[in-house]
Amino acid sequence: MAAAAGGWRAGRARRRRRRRGRGEESGPGTEAVLRRLREARDDLLSSGFWAASSGAVRAPLSGPAEPPARCVCYGLGRFGRCPAARYQLAFLLLLLEELRVPPARCALFDPAFSAREAAALRALGLRLLPENEEGKHGVQGAATLFYMVHCGKALYNNLLWSNWSPAALSKLVIIGNSFRGIEERLLSRILERDYSYIAKVLKGVEEVALPSHPRYLDTFNDTSVHWFPLDKLQELSSEVWDFVEEPMYQDCEDLEIIRKGEGATAKS
Repeated sequence: MAAAAGGWRAGRARRRRRRRGRGEESGPGTEAVLRRLREARDDLLSSGFWAASSGAVRAPLSGPAEPPARCVCYGLGRFGRCPAARYQLAFLLLLLEELRVPPARCALFDPAFSAREAAALRALGLRLLPENEEGKHGVQGAATLFYMVHCGKALYNNLLWSNWSPAALSKLVIIGNSFRGIEERLLSRILERDYSYIAKVLKGVEEVALPSHPRYLDTFNDTSVHWFPLDKLQELSSEVWDFVEEPMYQDCEDLEIIRKGEGATAKS
């Protein structure tokens, strides 16, 4: 099954109608999921939200930063059933087109994906990560876009820890919950204790919020594009970079992360 370029269409297969047995998955089939996804894409374009968002999406490329060569998406959720998750996936696909990242270089993980949703993602040419990384994904020298809308704070913190050097962080672009918003909502001592890498990088990050739109208030609220200019990172003190202990979250009351082996989605 393959998706036509730019059309997000899968090949049409013959199907025989049959009754669903006990234990089989309910909900829309793969073709229906892809059709609803195309409708969500059309809505994003016709509403003007995508056009209004394009400036924020391209903001990290206004300086010397290289465009992302690949993409990782965490915590998308059940897009076959949930309209918000479906719009977020449609936005991601438009984003890949805009930044010219081939679908095959975009990998996704959410333990909540159903078999039909996984099939839809493969039909679109996207890849599924084989295991739960808990956000601990190193860029390995390649400029990488991380699409993490409404993920838990620990997931962002783990991602920063996994790339804790000016050279690596300067290759990250994160689309997800506003770091400024996290700073405003949490007590300083809690932020520094539980999410120390977010706290330490605040002076080295640039952030542009996605525009507010009445149709997508719950879908993209508090969502920003973040990037880490190398010159700003190099201005941080050496003590910031010397501490590289892996986050453990032993005292954290609202972890908001999918641990390995857990099966629930980690949207906050």
